[in-house]
Amino acid sequence: MTDLRVLTALLALCEARESLGSVKRCMKTKQDFLTLGGAIAGGVVGYFVFIWLAHQGLYAMVVPGGLAGLGGGILKTKSPVTAALCGVVGLAAGIYTEFRLWPFASDPSLGYFLSHLHQLKPITMIMIAVGAFIAFWMPWDRQRTAA
Repeated sequence: MTDLRVLTALLALCEARESLGSVKRCMKTKQDFLTLGGAIAGGVVGYFVFIWLAHQGLYAMVVPGGLAGLGGGILKTKSPVTAALCGVVGLAAGIYTEFRLWPFASDPSLGYFLSHLHQLKPITMIMIAVGAFIAFWMPWDRQRTAA
């Protein structure tokens, strides 16, 4: 239900931006929404894969964002906005995964975690950023080859 609200809000934002003339074509096709849905599904799968890997003793924080990129990169899209949104999905998947498995001991709330992201270990921040970049790049690369 929340995903539907987010997609509706994104569509309204795109239509508002398009009416201002700043973006000519912004996530209007079904393919764009399917690409974004694939990225969300990939991020969810990445969350569970990461949990499994963590229980096996492997810290692979790049997995949630990477699988979001894989899910978003399956379909071709012509919108660079879609690729950027897939990158945001990958970033959110990485941050949420870190929060769910290792929240700060002083305050386990999401708000506290988000306001103290800068206190994460550098390797954690690097891996989350690499996952977000993969989540952006895979649909972006498909977008370039689709044109």
